[in-house]
Amino acid sequence: MPRILYVFSRPARFVELDRDILRERWRVREWEQPGHFANPLSLLVAVARSDLVFGWFASWHTFLPVTFAWLLGKPSVLVVGGFDVASVPEIGYGYQRGGPQRWLSQWIMARATRLVTNSEFSRHELAANTGIDGARVAVVHHGVPDDVGELPARAREPLAVTVSNVAQLSLERKGLRSFVEAAACLPEVSFVLVGRWVDDSVDELRAAAAPNVMLAGWLPRTELDDLLARASAYVQASAHEGFGLAVAEAMLAGCIPVVTGAGALPEVVGDAGVRIANQSPSAVAGGVQRALAFDGEARRRARERVLHRFPLARRRAGLQALVAELIG
Repeated sequence: MPRILYVFSRPARFVELDRDILRERWRVREWEQPGHFANPLSLLVAVARSDLVFGWFASWHTFLPVTFAWLLGKPSVLVVGGFDVASVPEIGYGYQRGGPQRWLSQWIMARATRLVTNSEFSRHELAANTGIDGARVAVVHHGVPDDVGELPARAREPLAVTVSNVAQLSLERKGLRSFVEAAACLPEVSFVLVGRWVDDSVDELRAAAAPNVMLAGWLPRTELDDLLARASAYVQASAHEGFGLAVAEAMLAGCIPVVTGAGALPEVVGDAGVRIANQSPSAVAGGVQRALAFDGEARRRARERVLHRFPLARRRAGLQALVAELIG
């Protein structure tokens, strides 16, 4: 059975989903590399013993694996479409703004056999910011597992949720500051921010939070699922999104998405949610207020959009077909 070296920088739900998809047909060895460089000799041996390298994002952790695969004449598949292809200077985000990281990411992407993006938006962004030939790029949308089943019949609570790690950059990129500040405009609505506290930026949010804001920190999956089953709105007031997996998961749970027009969010949400004009707290509050009025049919429509457009089976078929072309 062919062997795949599966490279990532840190665990994430989407990383685990793709790993499991590949394990259905091939032997997969995980290579988690949170720092810039691994032991080069150990990594070289691991690549040499593999038939294909599969990596998430063009960054320091995939530099040596993809380079070694290229030098050894082995195929590699690289999923890109976040910080690695972005250039958003107004919030200081994205490797393609310039400097060593731009060179690094483009070196890696140029040497990968195939590139995968999770959205059409990311494919266009990749071409615009790097000039890489689109013939090497396949769009395979994220697949979202349906852990919900039928939507609960009970009425939704006046509750708005967003999910993101809390770090200085995410205050603007994910719109966390606006989400927290919007709560003061709707004192009758609970605003819950779920996600790990990465640095002390949570103190900044805490200082700005009205009494109806809850900074929940990380929650186990079962608790998050329960929260989404009760919530009326899911807010993604982002300045950039390569897909928006958390939005799609919330839509499956029957939440009405309240989103900006940034990145791939319109591609994910379509006409099944509320589009806000900008990241301002007043725009977020207005979007949440509109979402509160949506009925059960609108919630089912949001769920059906994800079921039909982003099923896990389609992700499985796309990735497995792509890898099979390279190693059988």
